Amino acid sequence: MFDFHHLCEFSRLNCAAICAFLVPANLLATLQTTILVGLNRSWVQLVPAITMATMLAVVMILHVFTWFMVGVVMLPTYILLTLGSVCLTINFWAIVNRTSMRQLLTQVWLLASRSIGWVK
Repeated sequence: MFDFHHLCEFSRLNCAAICAFLVPANLLATLQTTILVGLNRSWVQLVPAITMATMLAVVMILHVFTWFMVGVVMLPTYILLTLGSVCLTINFWAIVNRTSMRQLLTQVWLLASRSIGWVK
């Protein structure tokens, strides 16, 4: 039988290793989703990236909740919760309204290009 308590204990005992993997994985997977939306790729290429990024964000949020369950309320838990929530929100935005996300990315790219001097 599946024991949720043992899974939570595993999460807390291996916190450093889990966070050392999840933080860069979340950032890179969400960046990949953002880049694919910015390049206007098809759903066939976008869905696997969004799925992976969403799963990683949910795992990070659940990992933080295991610490909240035992009463650990510290700055790193809030930082990791915020990171997971932001990554999850960006990926949901890519699912729900890909067009507005692409327009914002295009505008940001143009502003950055002008400030660097690539576009006049």
